[in-house]
Amino acid sequence: MTRIEIDGASYEVEVGGDGPPLMLIHGFTGRGFDWAPFLPDLRRARTTITVDLLGHGDSESPADPARHAIERQAADLAGILRRLGLAPADVVGYSLGARIALRMAVAEPDVVARLFLESPSAGIADQANRSARLAADEQLAQLLDRDGIEAFVDRWEKLPVFVAERAMPAVERARLQAARLDNQPTGLAASLRGAGQGAMEPLHDRLAGVTAPTLVVAGALDEAGSDRARAIVSGIPGARMAILEGIGHAPHREAPDRFATLLFDLFAPTIPLHATERRPT
Repeated sequence: MTRIEIDGASYEVEVGGDGPPLMLIHGFTGRGFDWAPFLPDLRRARTTITVDLLGHGDSESPADPARHAIERQAADLAGILRRLGLAPADVVGYSLGARIALRMAVAEPDVVARLFLESPSAGIADQANRSARLAADEQLAQLLDRDGIEAFVDRWEKLPVFVAERAMPAVERARLQAARLDNQPTGLAASLRGAGQGAMEPLHDRLAGVTAPTLVVAGALDEAGSDRARAIVSGIPGARMAILEGIGHAPHREAPDRFATLLFDLFAPTIPLHATERRPT
């Protein structure tokens, strides 16, 4: 692990393996370690770069929510790749990480070779819906401020978008909950306020300019997420889509075997899979 400071903020970054570079970006309440089950095999063919996003894990948690903005973190991660001499790289992103990855492909196309978006969003185009999402995220942020991480995680895991996680084995659900609890409430609150879907610049009218070959993955049980995925695929020239039946918002957690097949077929097709025997958190 190493610390890299970009634009006044410090990120925890891990680089490993050998081969063409591949950056993997986690989702909200996660950290770079979320990708650990897939890394040993990927590193046999790729140089992997994982980061803790601002407000998460061991990266810095700036007090100003604006410093957490999708636009600024996308520029940060592009800067990290350039600093490491690993641009252009293939980029994988999940949920919050997928929104950052998509922004990178739009605004920093020289650093993105290929794009793998898991449960992404291009933002919220309708102003009324954006305002409603901002208000909902602010309520969650206030819950973190007022009642702390345990109360927040309890409410977060009951959101309809995560209903499919309840089918995961109890030991895996407990591991996931522990990982979520291992965050600072101030960091998550700032991330909600600065990097939520309502706060980001909608990208729908810029998707046609994405030049990176793109694969979009979503779970069929996440109906809203599947609709957002389809909208992105329809906007990016040549983009492909995989909708996984019986799966919700987090295919890499809920169906690691199927997710790994898509991931390795695209980025490391010549190596046998062993990572699928271990579930990620």
